[in-house]
Amino acid sequence: MGDVARIVLKRLGLGLLTLFVISILIFSAVEMLPGDIAQAVLGQGATEENVAAMREQLGLDRPAPVRYLEWLSGAVVGDFGVSLVSGANVSQSIGPRFANTLFLAAYAAVIAVPIAIMLGVVVALLRNSVFDRVANVATLTSISSPEFFLGYILILFFAVKTGYFPALAKISDDMSFWEVLNRTFLPALTMVLVVMAHMMRMTRAAIISLLSSPYIEMARLKGTPAWKVIVHHALPNAWAPIINVVALNLAYLITGVVLVEVVFVYPGIGQLLVDAVTKRDFPVVQACCLIFAATFILLNLAADVGAILTNPRLRHPK
Repeated sequence: MGDVARIVLKRLGLGLLTLFVISILIFSAVEMLPGDIAQAVLGQGATEENVAAMREQLGLDRPAPVRYLEWLSGAVVGDFGVSLVSGANVSQSIGPRFANTLFLAAYAAVIAVPIAIMLGVVVALLRNSVFDRVANVATLTSISSPEFFLGYILILFFAVKTGYFPALAKISDDMSFWEVLNRTFLPALTMVLVVMAHMMRMTRAAIISLLSSPYIEMARLKGTPAWKVIVHHALPNAWAPIINVVALNLAYLITGVVLVEVVFVYPGIGQLLVDAVTKRDFPVVQACCLIFAATFILLNLAADVGAILTNPRLRHPK
């Protein structure tokens, strides 16, 4: 395990370095926006004295590197400052929203991951058949369609025409678990259609690439059934790329939900980010972007660790 621990620590160090660079980019992007933040908060009718007082209150009269270090040191301990619009603590505002986003991503993942892997194995077994061709066309269509387009199509058929599910995914604390599942089914299904297609195609490609291996040919020559060749011989060796693509798609489920949350008016961190951009609430924008980046890097690290643990050649590099 020494080699594994060393590789994981190396990946973790690179992830922290990447997150540090991203934090600089986020802070610099906000700094380079046109206009004065204090003026935007107070409005066009504010006097110069009020603008100067607001700039001092927000710390804008200090050099940018000093403000960046203060912001970064606060972000490390979970303190992202105060909202410019509501005056509320940013961390307290983001916490429930991020929990809602994690719930939606977990809901979609529970549906998408097992179905994608099973369909990928079945399509690999039936490759070049009619079912394989239909599955390829369906997955390509799903991958090529934007999330908001799929969302509106689902709203049209399952909410407007049939009324099976609500068009808006507004949830509250007084709802039961099953009611929350019902209200969030359409946004979850939208995300499932996008990520499941990608995972299924990658699973199919991983299985098919292994079917030409010598040990697979030997198992076939011995008369082993096709399903047993897949389950007992090909699938265990395909776990590394499958785990990698699953982890990357889970990262997308969390960081790519902005459009889905806006379409269904779901109270997640993506909707909060859009609202903050509209209102020029820059502390909230910076916090949301940094959380998205940290989540994506963490799940990429999980993908690397999963690939290492399932591949002996990576566990014992020469």
